[in-house]
Amino acid sequence: MHTARALAVVTGARRGIGAAIAIDLAAQGFDLAITDLGPEGADATLDAIGAHGGRARFFASDLAEVGAHPALVDTITDWGGPIVALVNNAGIGSPRRGDLLEVPPQAFDRVLGVNLRGTFFMTQAVARHMLQTPAPAAAPARSIVTLSSVSADMASVERAEYCLSKSGLSMLTKLFALRLAAAGIGVFEIRPGVIRTPMTQAVSADYDQRIAQGLVPMHRWGQPDDVARAVRALALGQLAFASGSVLCVDGALSIPRL
Repeated sequence: MHTARALAVVTGARRGIGAAIAIDLAAQGFDLAITDLGPEGADATLDAIGAHGGRARFFASDLAEVGAHPALVDTITDWGGPIVALVNNAGIGSPRRGDLLEVPPQAFDRVLGVNLRGTFFMTQAVARHMLQTPAPAAAPARSIVTLSSVSADMASVERAEYCLSKSGLSMLTKLFALRLAAAGIGVFEIRPGVIRTPMTQAVSADYDQRIAQGLVPMHRWGQPDDVARAVRALALGQLAFASGSVLCVDGALSIPRL
């Protein structure tokens, strides 16, 4: 744990994976700015962060509203100081699973508008801030961590727009890693597999059966804490020289096998 509290921003963090990440980072000595569409459920996350001695505040934000990102970053930094770590966690699933040939333009635009376009411009706004602001003394190396999915590489034809949005995040990571390398800012991609969260609750019975049949070589669901521990190492700067890397948190799901 570092001695001076640094500020981390976690998007989509009122519950699920984002909340687990925020709480874990608080335990490592970070203050937390958490964003989400609305505050429902955020109080429990803020209380858990506070139990670790960190300052925490909720900021309402629609990731798709890219024009609002610079002002959001200014508001966050006015409250908490320089941003040391950004965790791009917010995202949405396909509105409806179905035939690739029946994907409507509205669903395509909505999913890519949030998951890819929104994440790109939020990352851009924070990267500009990091380049313009000296890193706090005694803080870990600055980092940007983007959660994509095993769907960045594994095709699910019934979720075309989702897969395309996540594959775009892989290139986003490479681009920002190159742009920010000279400033010592590490940029990483984490690909979660089948994680038990409110987002996957509707398909939990299906995945229970598929996991029992061997879908995940480790024979279990992933948990939000599995992802949080991976983010922790990156946000603490422990792998800074591995900038641009992809870390799969999926119980070996994504390894090709016969």
